[in-house]
Amino acid sequence: MAEKTVPVKVWDGWVRLFHWGAAGCVLVSFLSAKSGAWNLHYMSGYTLLTLVAFRIAWGLVGSRNARFATFLRGPGTAVRQIMKFRRVEPDTETTHNAAGAWMVVLLLGLLLAQATSGLFANHDVGFTYSQHGPLANAVSEATSERMTTLHVTLIDWLLIAVLVHVLAVVSYRLVKGQDLVVPMVTGTKALPASVAQAPRHAPALLGVVLLAAAVAGVWYVTRLG
Repeated sequence: MAEKTVPVKVWDGWVRLFHWGAAGCVLVSFLSAKSGAWNLHYMSGYTLLTLVAFRIAWGLVGSRNARFATFLRGPGTAVRQIMKFRRVEPDTETTHNAAGAWMVVLLLGLLLAQATSGLFANHDVGFTYSQHGPLANAVSEATSERMTTLHVTLIDWLLIAVLVHVLAVVSYRLVKGQDLVVPMVTGTKALPASVAQAPRHAPALLGVVLLAAAVAGVWYVTRLG
């Protein structure tokens, strides 16, 4: 007989804001670049950089289950979890599981590199301000070209990582019977009663302060050019 489950709030609104906001920014940035809508492309890039900066800060001082120190475990733990992937079992995690934690770090690193390199990207000499990064003219032409190459190359790796992430989420639902999407939408997950202990969530005001700081920081950087 399956153990009774109870609803537990595992994800605060700030984690969910970052998750879906970043997903939207990647989609908008990709489509706007393909269509040549450069003003929209850079606005989505600035927004993405803001969200990533905020998530890194939140991962250091935010809610307990959102902190890197809480969910990052050794590679061995992640490998062991992957090895028993086909085992059907209840979800008992109140944060990212061991394998998912490393995917979070990888995605954050790629998003940060993608957004930062875009600040210096410039696809051709003579482009107008709206068609190159705000800091492209603050560095040498060679540096700008290297950052442009990095920016163009990273999108492929980022899309591959996103695809792997999506496939993993779908696989967890189909193979293990664990729904990872609904908790990231509602913030609540049904957990076995024996482990149903809600993590400590940081004050909402702290999130407001950190997000405001991220907005101010990105705005300042974009004005440097």
